[in-house]
Amino acid sequence: MSTAEAAKADTTKADAKKSDTFGKITDSEIARAQAQIGIPQPSHIVMHDAVPSANGISHFAFSYGDDNPLYNDPEYAKTTRWRGQIAPPTYMAITGINETPPLDPEKKKLFRQLFPGCGEYVSGFTYEWYRPVRPNDQVYYETTTCGVSVIEQSKFAGKTVHVTRRRLDVDASGAPISNHETLLIVAERSGSKKGGKHEGVEPWVYSDEDIAKIDAMYAAEETRGAKPRYWEDVEVGDLMQPLAKGPLTVTDIIAEHLGRGMGHYGHGPLRYWWKTRQKIPGFYPKNPYGVPDVAQRLHWETDWANKVGLPLPYDYADMRMNWMGHLVTAWMGDDAWLWRIFCQMRAFNFIGDFHIMEGRVAAKRREGRHCVVDLEIKGTCQRGWVTTPGTATVILPSREHGAMTLPDAPEPFVKRGAEMMTEATARARR
Repeated sequence: MSTAEAAKADTTKADAKKSDTFGKITDSEIARAQAQIGIPQPSHIVMHDAVPSANGISHFAFSYGDDNPLYNDPEYAKTTRWRGQIAPPTYMAITGINETPPLDPEKKKLFRQLFPGCGEYVSGFTYEWYRPVRPNDQVYYETTTCGVSVIEQSKFAGKTVHVTRRRLDVDASGAPISNHETLLIVAERSGSKKGGKHEGVEPWVYSDEDIAKIDAMYAAEETRGAKPRYWEDVEVGDLMQPLAKGPLTVTDIIAEHLGRGMGHYGHGPLRYWWKTRQKIPGFYPKNPYGVPDVAQRLHWETDWANKVGLPLPYDYADMRMNWMGHLVTAWMGDDAWLWRIFCQMRAFNFIGDFHIMEGRVAAKRREGRHCVVDLEIKGTCQRGWVTTPGTATVILPSREHGAMTLPDAPEPFVKRGAEMMTEATARARR
């Protein structure tokens, strides 16, 4: 569930009575979602590290517990094939400048809040990376809806709509840096509540012996780093070194915000709290003391999580996406390249839950000039739930075929990147 759901949940009873379609998936809203496909959307906020910086990169790695010196130590990074600090793959979610111009009045109507009163859940991510990002690089991005499909009856919550949003990142010449897609599931609130999926879920309690076992996992972790992992040395069935993540605490949620900022709604403390409330008051339901507070607090306040139908606060989907990236980059070493990753969010990661991130080599092959391995990866919590299954594709160096070479971006992204820069230049000349 995203914090957008919590904001929608706070719509007043008076507003709900205005329309019997509130909280319903209607044909008109589906048509409006489909009409958004392919239209670039302007951003209303500045990204947390809009121009990549050395500190921003290391703070991002810190936020999900990644102490890889390639991301954290510029002096060490100078000794690698990259000749300097580069960003972790999923850092792309917090950087870049969106030059899409404001929407005209008709398009603004098209892009007003979709599916009011419905729940919106982040269900999965797909990433591809084509080149690294370094401090002071220029990054530009464009966001579009690229798919809308209707599931008439789902196990999750009855009728749902799957919305896929794409972000393309390019450099100042328009050359693609990365592309990632986010799958959102829109569900009718009544359907999701009827499911009762989390009935009986209680906070997990750990013994001293449990914590000792977790500590031993953390102590055993290693970052491959400067030791190349050659393609010839990898065999199908090889297990990856597992990573410990958790038990999840509010401290981890705070660290997430330190690394990526406050999120996509432009909110913040004090005067920023006041300013944002003037724009989106519904995103600030009152707390038990009568103070309007951000709906995102369902990630750290149990009472508010309960009010939107969940037993406990929970993580952000981005956090487990980062953990999956950490698993792969720690395994592959500095001389390899994480090309593609896909992961799903199949269950919540509640405060107090402990995850083991692990994987295995599923296949190895030559793909063009590249020496490639495919990985099956997953995150499993102490409840026995596989909350985050996924796959990854890594390009490795080879003793026979030589150093890893970066992959080419798909031609449609190359073309669109060039168009983005050309269109922005034309607007600036007017």
